[in-house]
Amino acid sequence: MAAGSKSARALLSGLIDYAGLFPPAGLEMAAAVRNYASYLAGEYSWMVGRFVVQAGRIDEFEKAASRYFGGHKWKIALLGRPARPVQVDAVELRAERIRDIEPFASADTYFEVTPALPLESTIEAIGKAGVRAKIRTGGLTPESFPKADRVARFLELCHKSGVAFKATAGLHHPVRGEHPFTYEPGSARGTMHGFLNLFLAAILIFSEGNEDDAAQLLGEESADVFRFDDEAVCWRRYRLTLEQIRHTRERFAISFGSCSFEEPVRELVALGLL
Repeated sequence: MAAGSKSARALLSGLIDYAGLFPPAGLEMAAAVRNYASYLAGEYSWMVGRFVVQAGRIDEFEKAASRYFGGHKWKIALLGRPARPVQVDAVELRAERIRDIEPFASADTYFEVTPALPLESTIEAIGKAGVRAKIRTGGLTPESFPKADRVARFLELCHKSGVAFKATAGLHHPVRGEHPFTYEPGSARGTMHGFLNLFLAAILIFSEGNEDDAAQLLGEESADVFRFDDEAVCWRRYRLTLEQIRHTRERFAISFGSCSFEEPVRELVALGLL
């Protein structure tokens, strides 16, 4: 892999929405806000996306973060509907019923797909409403991690319906593999999706590939099968160009939420991508 290649930069730019308030990190507001401010000022600020906060904690967030704003507001992703008008960049909601899917205010609205609702009709409704989808790719138990073929199906349905998406949970590591589910000593372990796998599969689907190949890419457990350079990312018979990467990230594969920013960065450095 080429460190600092243009293809890696295009793939990773603004990719990680920081969710330090959420498990398994579960930080206090002051610590999460301080971390985010340091990431925005750090070497890899170009990889930082939105700060994710619960709607019920927006007042607490604004109080903690005001000292760091430096004359401009941060990009915020709000989980849930706020009790008062607030200016945010994205709102992330869960739909208990298909008819709940509708735009929220002027922010980008993401609806999380859930096992309780049929995937195909949910994505279809999201597309008709002109909003975005959210997929949960992990959690604290093995059952929280969807199979690769379901994730590939999600990507294909989003592509067919013209729906952009983000992902959340379980994407601490660049490449699929077995890892502890939490940071606690003796944590249960299991196979976790890789964020490189996920977003390269999205680029493949959005550009030229098919669902079966996307599922195969999602299942790759070696970074050696991906080759990054200044013109493209190559995987097996596919060559995903710099233009395709940028186009997909802008219009389709938006970001993923992670309770850690440092862990993904550290592993990308170890892989030679940064």
